[in-house]
Amino acid sequence: MKAIEKIVAQMGENPKDVKFKDICKVCEYYFGKPRISGSHNIYQTPWQGDPRINIQNDNGKAKAYQVRQLLQALTKLGGSSG
Repeated sequence: MKAIEKIVAQMGENPKDVKFKDICKVCEYYFGKPRISGSHNIYQTPWQGDPRINIQNDNGKAKAYQVRQLLQALTKLGGSSG
C-alpha cells in the first residue's frame, strides 16, 4: 500500500511524468484487472459514467489527462485525496 500511496502522490505533483506501468499498478490496486486490455486499458468502476478509467501507453508514459481522470476517480472512490 505504501508504494501505491507514493505513486498517487507523485501523480498529483506531476501528472505529465507518470510511467504507464505505475498508473497500471494504481488502477489494478483500486479497481482490479482491466476489463478490456489492448491499446487502451479500461478498468471497471463501481459507478456509472465519469470519471472513467481508460488509460493508454504513450511511449512508456501515461497521458496527463488520463492521470487527472484517475485522480478524480480515486477522490470519488474515497481512496485518496490525490
